[in-house]
Amino acid sequence: MMKSLLGLMARGGPRGRLSILIFHRVLPQPDPIFPDEMHAQRFEALCAWLARSFCVLPLDQAAARLCEGSLPARALCITFDDGYADNHDVALPILRRHGLCATFFVATGFLDGGRMWNDTLVEAVRRSPLDSLDPGGLEGGSGGPEAKKLSALPLASDAARRAAIDQLIGVAKYLPLADRVGFAEAVARASRARLPDDLMMRSAQVVALRRAGMTIGGHTVNHPILARLDRAQARQEIESGKAVLESLIQDPVTLFAYPNGKPGRDFLPEHAELVREAGFKFAVTTAPGAAGALTDRFRLPRFTPWDRSHWRFGLRLVRNLGTPATA
Repeated sequence: MMKSLLGLMARGGPRGRLSILIFHRVLPQPDPIFPDEMHAQRFEALCAWLARSFCVLPLDQAAARLCEGSLPARALCITFDDGYADNHDVALPILRRHGLCATFFVATGFLDGGRMWNDTLVEAVRRSPLDSLDPGGLEGGSGGPEAKKLSALPLASDAARRAAIDQLIGVAKYLPLADRVGFAEAVARASRARLPDDLMMRSAQVVALRRAGMTIGGHTVNHPILARLDRAQARQEIESGKAVLESLIQDPVTLFAYPNGKPGRDFLPEHAELVREAGFKFAVTTAPGAAGALTDRFRLPRFTPWDRSHWRFGLRLVRNLGTPATA
């Protein structure tokens, strides 16, 4: 029944609709602090269902066929953002077992031992031996006035640590890039935690994904909020990330994902133009909806699959297919 319903909503041809799923991580085991984060067992079951119920295509092929009006029914693409090592170690073997393809959007500045600012905050709180953390007392006033408004954050339970992480990320997310990184590093020092250096992929793992038949896409160098950069800085982030990836995989990189990805907030029309000028053919956002033939090819929407049951996932995907692309 669900397959028939999806077929009615996601017809092929000139009126075809394309669903693009967005993932970030696939953990080896469930995470008690982030219980909704995708893990291997859930991803295995989801991939089995996707393989049975959809026509899963490489994103570049699907987007081209969408523009041509030749998209097959129940067309769907799988994408991953940022470049986490578990994309290679955990997700890739599962995708291959089910004969599925995916696109991996990689922020190149974190390859080979780097760490994103948000993961610095997450791991600092997760691994801290302390019972509480006082962001208002960070050295040098890191985080600015918003950090000073926070009282001491309790760390006595997984739920408390999750609440602390959410508050800290909320403070830092829209700070200027240097301030955001400085705030995360100050929190890490205050936490007294020993942080990991293996969260993100090594260059060789990116190459291995490509050799396994997966697609590699650009995601800037440092994952900045493009709308907070001047035009020259934004151009450099977009073009430099593309150049690094092309040098690694020895193939053109034609797909791009905007960091954070909310149109009008995280990126602006001028950034879509920079992406086009850099030589990308298609770009994806985090706006909801399914892409149609008239959707701007540099503002393709994506769908976030958090549901635990396939039935709920399918119903929400059906609703998403009826949502006009807002990008």
